[in-house]
Amino acid sequence: MTNFLYFCRKFWFNSSFLEIMQIETHPEKIALYGKTLGELTDICQSEALPKFVARQLANWLYKHHVTSFEMMTNLSQRTREQLAERYCIGLSAPERVEISTDGTKKYLFRTSQGAGIESAYIPDRERATLCISSQAGCRMGCRFCATSRMGLLHSLSTCEILNQIASLPERDKLTNIVLMGMGEPLDNIDNVERAIEIMCSDWGYGWSPTRITLSTAGVARNLRRILDQTAVHLAISLHNPFHEERAAFMPIENAYPIADCIAILREYDFTHQRRISFEYIVMSGLNDSMRHIKELCRLLNGIKCRINLIRFHKIPDSPYFSPDNDAMIRFRDTLTARGIMTTIRTSRGEDIKAACGLLSTADSKEK
Repeated sequence: MTNFLYFCRKFWFNSSFLEIMQIETHPEKIALYGKTLGELTDICQSEALPKFVARQLANWLYKHHVTSFEMMTNLSQRTREQLAERYCIGLSAPERVEISTDGTKKYLFRTSQGAGIESAYIPDRERATLCISSQAGCRMGCRFCATSRMGLLHSLSTCEILNQIASLPERDKLTNIVLMGMGEPLDNIDNVERAIEIMCSDWGYGWSPTRITLSTAGVARNLRRILDQTAVHLAISLHNPFHEERAAFMPIENAYPIADCIAILREYDFTHQRRISFEYIVMSGLNDSMRHIKELCRLLNGIKCRINLIRFHKIPDSPYFSPDNDAMIRFRDTLTARGIMTTIRTSRGEDIKAACGLLSTADSKEK
């Protein structure tokens, strides 16, 4: 309650946020936010509107993030009324925010199907990163992740993915987006790809793809597609280099062995602007031995990459534990000495369950 009151005091008088708060939902109408330029062009054609209106719509949606058709002042009143009959903008405000002692904020959004999804806003000096969700829940079944315990409720629409950005009070402060919230992005490839297109196109947000990182547990069937169709950074959830051991707490290993994903990655050049990193949650006595270090070096040999070590964040009834700080440092330094750039990621927002592996709305009230 204290965090929510703080949220009200801090953001209630922000005029742009207040406008979003006043949006009415129209479940019977089609949301325009999240439509690509091609899709907006098709809509204009179906409504017998001039083709150039599509770019006007894109400009209002993705440059100005308008919340009503009445704000689109270069469209005729007749056009605005015509569009409003069948379409809505589609944005919706966050339902709740929790604020960590370290400044991290966890936002709860509600999807059109009534499911809760969470996004984590992480300010850090000149950087401001937003971790966004691609699904409500997740079906990957990773044993160390709270989201996986929810199962998959549904995949998010392109509008619901981008709404986490557009309706964020700190939207204009963002420097980086990470598709590392709830869900597996490559398990919702079509909508994720459209969201990236909107973020990176000149008619959309106009962002450089270097501002975006996509995290995946390794859905190999879609890995090559995201590599070919986008230029975003990749973060591969590795966590164990041995097939049998990885499969024991990451069932995806049985369908898409990490070795197959590594083989695909070797076909691409990561020496220029695009970066690849491997996320490695360190669990004491499970994946932190010298044997694991040697296999990591063998598996990743020749790939220009970084390993991000992440402390395991305890979830209820979990048998796993994080090593102490000295053990984390030894693990990092040993990998670095063997030629793999390795860092220890600072945990943020653990006290509000916004840190890696803790996002879950299982306890939130579903509408």
